[in-house]
Amino acid sequence: MKNINIEKLGYTIGVIGVAITLLWIGLFKFTLFEAKAIEPLVANHFGMNWLYSILSVQGVSNLIGISEIIIAIGLIVSFWNVKIGKIAGIASTIIFITTLSFLATTPGIWKMVDGFPVTEFFLVKDIPFLAISLLVWGKNHKKLKNKA
Repeated sequence: MKNINIEKLGYTIGVIGVAITLLWIGLFKFTLFEAKAIEPLVANHFGMNWLYSILSVQGVSNLIGISEIIIAIGLIVSFWNVKIGKIAGIASTIIFITTLSFLATTPGIWKMVDGFPVTEFFLVKDIPFLAISLLVWGKNHKKLKNKA
């Protein structure tokens, strides 16, 4: 029986999982429901709120969705192309740092439930996604550096 490289398998599953999630959420951004759901997050973010001055609520959501879809594809392509992999790693890192920053920029995002602080758990999932993004960035950067 062939030895399984658990580290490589974990990396592969992690990258595919992040890519599927980005693709799924990116496609969902084209719905009115999701466009309205992210509006308070984007509108209260110092780095993104200006988007509503040039695009509609749906337009901003579509733009974010397109970005997520392109980055998801880039993460998958990273298995074969290190340059695209490095770019996808950097871009997904930016996405997940930005979404995690919503925890600090969105009023009312933290609530107390039975004396325990809770938040929107869909944002908390971005902590391991950020870790995977950094791994993709680092792995592809290392490969490019070793080629030079």
